[in-house]
Amino acid sequence: MQYLEEKLESKSADYARGLTSLQEELEAVNYYQQRYVTTANSELKEIVGHNRDEEIEHCCMLIEWLRRNMPGWDERLKTYLFTSAPLTEVEAGATGEGGGGSGAEGDLSIRAMR
Repeated sequence: MQYLEEKLESKSADYARGLTSLQEELEAVNYYQQRYVTTANSELKEIVGHNRDEEIEHCCMLIEWLRRNMPGWDERLKTYLFTSAPLTEVEAGATGEGGGGSGAEGDLSIRAMR
């Protein structure tokens, strides 16, 4: 946790826990994927691939929790997920500018954090 939980209000502390957990799960997916592609032993490869897929499941669960609970996630996920257009075109259509968010409440862009 990057911030002391006792200094955060309850919702913010939960968001921080969820986001940190997502980072850790994504890191685990990356580690297992690297092991999967470099493992020559077929039985070990199967186990490592299974472990990777479990971590992906955990990531999805955390993303869904964030979508349900943290402002901004629901709108952005509805915009970007399950589309077939190039993502930068989807962004341009969603923002009207192609360069990120507008700074509105719930905006997850770096620009909005400044």
